[in-house]
Amino acid sequence: MTQAQENLLVGARESLCAARLLHREGHHRFAASRAYYAMFYVAEAFLLSKGLAFSKHSAVHAAFGEHFVRTGEVPAGLHRALIHGMELRLTGDYDYTKQVSPEEAVEQIGNAEHFLEAATRILGPIPDSESPGS
Repeated sequence: MTQAQENLLVGARESLCAARLLHREGHHRFAASRAYYAMFYVAEAFLLSKGLAFSKHSAVHAAFGEHFVRTGEVPAGLHRALIHGMELRLTGDYDYTKQVSPEEAVEQIGNAEHFLEAATRILGPIPDSESPGS
């Protein structure tokens, strides 16, 4: 695993930790956003394993689907979770006319956990970080 992948995976684990804390405090829209970023960072780490990097979220989503879901390396449910996570993130971050429910936040946190489990299984163990609570 490269240093860039390690950094992304540590960031993913920290984002997941933040999502749990935010959810526990009742900040569901922000919990869903952090959970999405945990998934996004894992997807980027996967893509780096094939020498691929993109600057747009949509490009990361498409390449993740093409290079990891179509090949059967990861389940299609992870790709769907990533796309749905982005939709909830946009709602949570920008659409103040809608709410992210506690149940949606919990679902996103679970999806982020599945992403990290897949990363550990396929890319290897995630290094320890120095931040508390991760």
